[in-house]
Order: sequence, then C-alpha cells, then structure tokens
Amino acid sequence: MPKVDINGIDLFYDIKGKGEPLLLIAGFLCDHAYWSLIMPSLISHYQVIRIDNRGMGRSSAPKNLYSIKEMADDVAALLDRIGIKKVHLAGHSMGGQIAQELALAYPQKIQSLMLLSSLAKGDELFNSIIETWGDLLSNVDLKLYEKIVLPWIFTDAFYSIPGMIEGLIEFAIKYPFPPATHSVYHHSRAMLDFDTTDRLQQIHCPTLVMLGKQDILTPLKFSQQLAQGIPNAELVVIDRGGHGFLIESSDAVASAMLNFLRKLKPAYTNFGF
Repeated sequence: MPKVDINGIDLFYDIKGKGEPLLLIAGFLCDHAYWSLIMPSLISHYQVIRIDNRGMGRSSAPKNLYSIKEMADDVAALLDRIGIKKVHLAGHSMGGQIAQELALAYPQKIQSLMLLSSLAKGDELFNSIIETWGDLLSNVDLKLYEKIVLPWIFTDAFYSIPGMIEGLIEFAIKYPFPPATHSVYHHSRAMLDFDTTDRLQQIHCPTLVMLGKQDILTPLKFSQQLAQGIPNAELVVIDRGGHGFLIESSDAVASAMLNFLRKLKPAYTNFGF
C-alpha cells in the first residue's frame, strides 16, 4: 500500500480492481477504510482508488491549518503522479466537499461526480456541531468522543442491532491509525470555511447526489441544494440509513453508484457490419 510525497506531505493511497478509474474520498474522521463494505461491488467493475486525506489514516498530519482546496490539490497531484488523467469521483460528507472543489478546479480530470451525504455550505446547526466535534477530542478520550458523535451518524434501527454500536466503538479504539487531535480540529475548520453555493453551476460533469433518508447531520435540504445548483444533477434518496449509510445500507449505496455509472456508458449498437 503505497505513499507518495506531494505538496510537502506523504499521501497514502490504495488501488484495487480493473477498468475505468473510480476515486473515492472519505469524510471527516474517516480514512480510506470507510469505503470497505462497498469495495467488493465496485472493484468488480472499476479500478478503485482510495486515499487518506492529509491528517487522516496513514497520510501525514501537518500541524498547520488545512483547507478543502488544499486537500483537493493533494488529490490532483496524486493523479498526476500515478499517471491517471481522468476519473469517476465520489466523496462522502467532507469528502464530497473535496470532490466539489476538485470538479471546479480540475474539470479536465473528472469524468463524473458522486456526492454522498454532502453539502455546499453548512447552516448554523451543522456548523455548531462540526465546530464542537473539532474542539471535543482535545477534552475527552476517543471512546467518549465516539459515543457522542455516533448518534448523529446512525439511525435508531442501527442502534437496535445488538452489539453493533459497541463493536464500532471498539474498532475505533483499537484502530492502528487513529486521527490526531490537531487534524480533527483542522478538518472541522476546513469544513466550516467551505462554500460552493455560488459556484455549483460551474460543475458540468454528470453528477449524482445521494443521501440516506434519515440523515440528521446533512439532511435532505443540503442535497437538494446541490442537485438544484449543479446542472442536470440526479438526486437519489436511500430509504434506509442516515449519514453513515455507507455502513448501514452499503448494498443500496453501491447499487445506486453502479446504476449511475452504468448509465454513462454509451450503448453498443450493432449496425450489421
């Protein structure tokens, strides 16, 4: 699993599968492993590239402030370094913000765009939550942090599955690449500073906007704003799941992504010669 030295950091990436390149960008508090449950479906059809954003997982965690644009520049530099000219692009939550910035700054690199549980700009409630999460890890241990955050991510139905939440918390505690406290703070501030509301109409690639019906962190109004602002964007609402629907409803999410990508392939026509 390689790293590359770009923009003054070591950026971790992982490539699996064959076919057209599909790049996945995880969100706040998450690294490339967050996509694990949908990977088997995706690598059957695509060459899937996952990264750890600066400050997460196995990538460097510099002390200075981060920005969404800076993290988009990291991804663009990675594509140049590994020789991939154009990708299908998917981002979840903060990863969707990075994906928007990539599509705006490097449109020649983006074949299609999928924005999962994401937003163009936070409202006062969202910003208050993210600001608090950015500050919180310096004041509580990781177990309590997870217990505070997870109710915003998963639904009551998911909580009712015996041992499920306890298992996720245990996984987070034992994970060998936990987020650094300063990185969580920097990512939170990057999200608070992000705003594409006046630039969405400049995104011209085929775009899918998707969320879980019970998402209380980035509710429907955020996805509607994206879908209405991006020309000809498609909006899909997954019936079961909240903000963490990549875990809670992984099969439905993978199916929606593949259906969207399948529609982009030109139909083969046999003219008899």
